[in-house]
Amino acid sequence: MKKVLLVLLFITGGLLAGEINIAVAANVSYAMDELKSEFAKNNPETTVRVTLGSSGKLTAQIKNGAPYGIFMSADMIFPQALYEDKIATTKPVMYAQGALAFLSIHSQDYSKGMKLLEDAKIDKIAIANPKTAPYGTAAIEAMQTSGVYENIKNKLVFAESISQTVSYAVTAAQIGLIAKSSLYSPQMSQYKENIHWADVDASLYSPIDQGVVLLKYGAENKEYKAFYDFILSDKAKEIFRRYGYIVR
Repeated sequence: MKKVLLVLLFITGGLLAGEINIAVAANVSYAMDELKSEFAKNNPETTVRVTLGSSGKLTAQIKNGAPYGIFMSADMIFPQALYEDKIATTKPVMYAQGALAFLSIHSQDYSKGMKLLEDAKIDKIAIANPKTAPYGTAAIEAMQTSGVYENIKNKLVFAESISQTVSYAVTAAQIGLIAKSSLYSPQMSQYKENIHWADVDASLYSPIDQGVVLLKYGAENKEYKAFYDFILSDKAKEIFRRYGYIVR
């Protein structure tokens, strides 16, 4: 009898444990390990599987039936479109507000602001593809607002996502416009503020409001709901702040 009870408990425990799949904008990748660790403290039996990419490409995957239960976008537009198509079951809620930063492996005079990009020594500028990545859209807007876009548009090197933009900025280009959150990862500690990186003037681009939605695929699953609630919790907000996000 005891063996039967143990088997039943094991099976029941296995049913309680689960795996959730979430789609996450690439800029959040730097904070995701810490977010998952914090979530696991109260949800140790839930395994969180993360697919990273540009918000536009992830949206296309979701529309084509990819089995994600939550979408953490780099803007509010893509998740709003999913809500209007009845693929998302919740309206987009802002979980964090991102920021742009310059990054270069070379020392730069960041006091010039966007005018720095016109420097003859800079012939390649890495940004995320504005068609699929909201940070790329913000980068283009900052260039246009500051009046440098027409002079530098031929220097632009487009990356698939904001995380790939970081890679391009330190390899294939002299400078890049990246998500500030990437600078807070341990791997980026070698790059120093006002030497290798600096904030892009936030008045030059529209606020990068990042929205989360619960998708139809995970709507009836308690574990997806638990992670969705966690992302909007005070604990998660503390983590986002540590990675350079603005959180209200």
